[in-house]
Amino acid sequence: MKTLETGQIAPQFTLDLASGGSLSLSGILENGPALFVFYKVNCPTCQLALPYLDRLRGGNLQIFAICQNPEDDAREFNRMFGVGLPTLVDRASNGYPVSNGFAITHVPSLFLVEPDGQISWSCIGFVKAEFEALAARAGKPIFRPEDKVPEAKYG
Repeated sequence: MKTLETGQIAPQFTLDLASGGSLSLSGILENGPALFVFYKVNCPTCQLALPYLDRLRGGNLQIFAICQNPEDDAREFNRMFGVGLPTLVDRASNGYPVSNGFAITHVPSLFLVEPDGQISWSCIGFVKAEFEALAARAGKPIFRPEDKVPEAKYG
């Protein structure tokens, strides 16, 4: 199975938030376009990418992390890496239904989903130029002059 790409429709889902409660894709998209970032806490590329993506909070996009680890691990990751993104949990005990719906093969995997459910942008791994394009769409800077940012890093 190939990871979903631009132009495809995102699968409907409902997941629990690591902080409590739950959210559905349809409910999220009622508030506009949303970026979904699939990650694992022990992934070095995810540890690099998520703090940068956190800088886009408050811009033109909603951003949600989707963790493939238990809630406690997700909360600890967020604390350790200074990530304040709302974090949804795709549980192994449920067979990773959302990760499988997006056909995730590597983390991080990112998908920008428009209000009509269509994926308008996607990226696997960390690609500086792609993250800069995403930041332009979000209307917020992602990298600072003092950051030592690699051109690419794959999970």
